[in-house]
Amino acid sequence: MFPERSDRIVLDSNIGDTYLDHDGMRRYALGMEQTFPDFAAWAAERHEAYGLGRTSGQVRQTYFELAEKLDKQPVDGIDGSLFRLNLFGNLFSKSLYAKTAQLWQALRQDIPSAQVMQASTKSELLPTDNFLTVFLSVTCNDVAWSTDIDTYRRAVAEDRQRYPLFGASAANVTPCAYWPHRPAEPPVRVNDKGPRNVLILQNQHDVPTPHRGGELLREKFAQRSRMVSVEGSGHGVYVLGGNACALNVTTGYLVEGTLPQDRRCGASAE
Repeated sequence: MFPERSDRIVLDSNIGDTYLDHDGMRRYALGMEQTFPDFAAWAAERHEAYGLGRTSGQVRQTYFELAEKLDKQPVDGIDGSLFRLNLFGNLFSKSLYAKTAQLWQALRQDIPSAQVMQASTKSELLPTDNFLTVFLSVTCNDVAWSTDIDTYRRAVAEDRQRYPLFGASAANVTPCAYWPHRPAEPPVRVNDKGPRNVLILQNQHDVPTPHRGGELLREKFAQRSRMVSVEGSGHGVYVLGGNACALNVTTGYLVEGTLPQDRRCGASAE
């Protein structure tokens, strides 16, 4: 919006545009499919501790078995939908893997409900009212959403098949379809006209902002931007992530002002 006032810009973990719309939210399901294998491999390596499966495929099957079981018989308010949402949130960071595995272990072994809740309390499973209120007020006010219910029906049917881990949830209708207010102004457009000073950072495996979001933004900025793709898992690259390559490239750009070339940073110890 104000290219004459911008200097060095770093955009980290991007949804693909300047706003979140139905297409962007549907990419949540893509991100979950791409990120889940990292947790599954982690859990499979610790099968002796958690008993969730000796291979990534077995851990994935355990997920579906638990979700279907909770669909039929919730445990202390934890139903299949809440279980799926909990995994979505806990794939944001590898630091949450152990807590996720503990909950699965308790649910799979039919441990008394009090111990299930000790493994992961209901307050941790449920998004807070404040979080949901802010999310909806920002998302629904940024851009107009479709009011055609059949649009959401089709999306649910498509994504349930394409992304079985979370697809139907990300594609479904939200309060944005019934929002009483119109956006105050048109969404800010991303284009290729302006300073060549935008560095895009994106993890390969990221639940709410999959790698595709960074690619879309790189295409829209074109020669104004460069992109650093990180062989990492989780939400957030710079500061929040531990990839030395990405941290050094980004800090070097902010300090020295020379936009690097497009590059891929391999996995590094965190």
